[in-house]
Amino acid sequence: MDTPTTLPSSSSASPHLWRDMSLSTLIAGFVAVIIGYTSSAAIIFQAAAAAGASTAQISSWLWALGIGMGITSLGLSLRYRMPLLTAWSTPGAAFLATSLPGIPIEEAIGAFLFSALLITLCGVTGLFERLMRHIPGAIASALLAGILLRFGLELFNVMESQWLLPLAMLAAWVAGRRCWPSLAVPGVLLVGVGLALWQGQISTQPIPLAPTLPVFTAPVFNPMTLISIGIPLFVITMATQNLPAVAVLRAAGYRPNSSPLITWTGGATLLLAPFGGYALNMAAISAAVCLGPDAHPNPKRRYTAGVAAGVFYIAMGIFGATVTGVFSALPSVLVMALAGIALLSTLGTGLAGAFEKSEQRDAAIVTFLLTGSGVTLLGLGGAFWGMVAGLVVLKISTFSARAHQKDR
Repeated sequence: MDTPTTLPSSSSASPHLWRDMSLSTLIAGFVAVIIGYTSSAAIIFQAAAAAGASTAQISSWLWALGIGMGITSLGLSLRYRMPLLTAWSTPGAAFLATSLPGIPIEEAIGAFLFSALLITLCGVTGLFERLMRHIPGAIASALLAGILLRFGLELFNVMESQWLLPLAMLAAWVAGRRCWPSLAVPGVLLVGVGLALWQGQISTQPIPLAPTLPVFTAPVFNPMTLISIGIPLFVITMATQNLPAVAVLRAAGYRPNSSPLITWTGGATLLLAPFGGYALNMAAISAAVCLGPDAHPNPKRRYTAGVAAGVFYIAMGIFGATVTGVFSALPSVLVMALAGIALLSTLGTGLAGAFEKSEQRDAAIVTFLLTGSGVTLLGLGGAFWGMVAGLVVLKISTFSARAHQKDR
């Protein structure tokens, strides 16, 4: 394991940037961005469409997320001289894609702001780790798995209407996971696009190559939407994104103070939510590319990979309309298959974490199935009820176990 790095002062980072930059850190930053976009941009597209966003608004979502990830990745990496990458919440996007249909986009924006406010408060007050302790890992993992279940099922459901394209993409993923794990999803995208081109399924409409104009959407604060969308989005972002991201950093030998990191990502989301920046968080999967010796043998110089990733993210954000045009040109089967395949590993991790501890399995299965059902009760979505039901079952199970021990 690498030696833990210390936090330098902000003035010590900039003078050494050009000296510390290398081709390997530039490539690591670029690969991290490509993995982030190719693995889940399709899910962002689906989430925005579920909210009833127009083409211009979808482009604005990608603009806000790209600019937000770019500025925070660049700024935090420079400030702390660690490869501190941020990302959009992929599980959050999956949750929104299944929960936003029927909810006005203005109310969705209000829920984004509410979730961002909760995240920012957790960072400012230092409640991040203490608050997450009240949501057991099994419940958080089951919540994540239940949200992603539909995407996994949809991957196979689309085979009823068109089997060749999703099956070929799935085969590419299976091969990629064994031959080039870090590039498995980009490889799936290449196979899917190549086969779709051969079948003539890709639209030939011209794709705009111009800077994106952000679209401001005034928020509306509906209490029911804040509870059913805002609170689950907050929990998902914190429990399944920020916590693993901090764990990945520590496993790589870095020891950042997590409170300011959470504060900055929450604050950036507050500013960008009206433009579609629904949730920014610390990155785990894409950040892993910049944390190892392949990025640079010296762990103290790997922060430049985070800086490079920030610059690439900003460039991708500026041309959000181009990214939107690319995904609009792809057949819907390809987009659904790509989203499902990109989330298979995360779904597997969620299921493994949910059912790891035998004493929490009853609560986990209730959370998983209720969340995955997509049921809506009293205007509140399945993710909220799954979390509540799981916590109730866990409390009952714990009480029963203690009572049984006392009887013995």
